[in-house]
Amino acid sequence: MMTVAIAGTGRMGTAFAKRLVDQGHTVTVWNRTPDRTKDAAAAGAAVAPDLAGLIDADILLLSLTNASAVDEVAGGLIAAGIAGKLVVDMSTLLPEETRAIATRLTEAGADFVDCPVGGTVGPALKGQLLGMAGGDAAAVDRARPVLDLLCKRVEHLGPVGSGASMKLAVNLPLALYWQSLAEALTLLKGSGIAPETAISVIADSSAGPAVLKNRAQVVIDTLNGTDQPGTFDIDGLAKDLDLALRHAAASGHDLPMSSDVQKSYAQAIAKGLGGFDGASLTRHLIGE
Repeated sequence: MMTVAIAGTGRMGTAFAKRLVDQGHTVTVWNRTPDRTKDAAAAGAAVAPDLAGLIDADILLLSLTNASAVDEVAGGLIAAGIAGKLVVDMSTLLPEETRAIATRLTEAGADFVDCPVGGTVGPALKGQLLGMAGGDAAAVDRARPVLDLLCKRVEHLGPVGSGASMKLAVNLPLALYWQSLAEALTLLKGSGIAPETAISVIADSSAGPAVLKNRAQVVIDTLNGTDQPGTFDIDGLAKDLDLALRHAAASGHDLPMSSDVQKSYAQAIAKGLGGFDGASLTRHLIGE
């Protein structure tokens, strides 16, 4: 059994902790806001008082909000003595941000893998995530015993930053989907077709992605007027959409559809829908 440390106990970090404890591993967690470690502690994880309390683990997982938070934690780990340790960053960042953080940690003697994941809390608890790994082969192999417990598939995509690039590409169509669904449902206005029927038919068709098949009832309830809390909510989708647009711009590419949809997310967030499921964007747009 391995000892695993997790910095960041938001929804996903807490799910990682629960899954790994359930699989028999010793888990220690830390969060900048200590109150947010309660669920992980209740599941059996130890709580470190500071980042230095994570250093003795076999592998350190980072699950944080943005590059600023990851960079701050990296600094704390370096100060505590990170040489010889393995750090796996599972946050969603820009590839260039990931590479800069990796350089700091590897210069301090650590191995580093970026491995953002596809999937939300439910798949994480079942070990059914999609792992998108970037790093040298030895570091990725070193991380696999833990990643394989969290993921149904871990794909080594190339050097550090490759995982970050793939994650942005994976999340972009999802962010766009909620607007395309709104436009599709606009065609049904006045038809008398109930949301339940429309979503059922779309989910069974070539227009139905996995998110619609897996979360059909959430989408139906949202369309019927009750916004549902999101495990991957509008705030998160908007953040990843912004990262994708920034990455494309830095690479000299234009994403006109994504730029247009970004305006819809800004409007939905301004209406207080940020914490709700992506289907709330669809409902918001239909209601305009």
